[in-house]
Amino acid sequence: MSLATLPRSILGFVLQATGWHQAGLASLSASVFLLSAVPLEIQRRIINDLTEKGTLGNVLWLAIGYAGVACADQILKMLLNVYRGWVAESTVRSLRRTISEADVGDAAASPSPIDAGVEIAMILEEAEPIGGFTALSVSQPLLQGGILISVLGYMLALEPLLALLGLAFFIPQVVFVPLFQKSINRRARRRILTKREISGTIAEGNGGTGSEIEASGIQRIFNLNMGIYRLKYVMNFLMNLMHHLSVATALCVGGWLVLQGRTEVGTVVAIVGGLGKLNDPWGDLVDWARELSVVRVKYRLFVEAADWLTGVQWAGSTPATALAPAPVEEAA
Repeated sequence: MSLATLPRSILGFVLQATGWHQAGLASLSASVFLLSAVPLEIQRRIINDLTEKGTLGNVLWLAIGYAGVACADQILKMLLNVYRGWVAESTVRSLRRTISEADVGDAAASPSPIDAGVEIAMILEEAEPIGGFTALSVSQPLLQGGILISVLGYMLALEPLLALLGLAFFIPQVVFVPLFQKSINRRARRRILTKREISGTIAEGNGGTGSEIEASGIQRIFNLNMGIYRLKYVMNFLMNLMHHLSVATALCVGGWLVLQGRTEVGTVVAIVGGLGKLNDPWGDLVDWARELSVVRVKYRLFVEAADWLTGVQWAGSTPATALAPAPVEEAA
């Protein structure tokens, strides 16, 4: 891999940098989500046995089965997370080596302090989120999407009415999550450019003027980070609120159905448990989409800076062009 041959898209980079490791991560992810609905069914049977005065032996075997499934699930998740960590760190290491070994002198007769500042920022900070995302790029949506489909299918087969009532509270999130994410992306892009500006100023060493620029940049980064925090946690608050409202609705309607003799207690417990299992993967998918859109912006800026440093595309332009490229369209 070299800076001059970096793919133009984050997906192209993922395929080039990790290759067949994505297939291994996908296999482990599929193994995990295929087990996701099994504990819900075992819980349902245990609750129904207890409320209908079933045998202790049956409950004991179900409990042993539940423990076995949980153990297998945790082992697979541990293997998946360790493998992800290795893929991420290997990619980050490769990116950093590529930057440090690149011939920056091709971009100008003598590299300026701004060139050095951009290179420092790329090695120390920008390579990490880009390389780290490669471990999640395929396995995370496959795992979390698989869990959502498995659990949702189980809930619809078990009690369609309760499942649909609970899922209705996920609809508003389809509207407000992309709006919040667009605002987060804009701030993330400005933060990257501001950090590069500070790195270039430090490397250039302009005395008093440089100190003023650094102080102004530091304050801008603080304001941008606080804006991101506010947007992120307000979005999380609304998502959690929707989840708890869905659980309350399922308990209320499910309790009425039990009193009417139209369903079992174990079924209501399984639906409520299923809604809980939907909340985490849904939140993880939102986080993945948020990270994808932010990393896409970061990678675009990274490639443009690499073009400047190697003189591939930016010959005849100024370093400021690489530091402030044209606006990028953020993904929802």
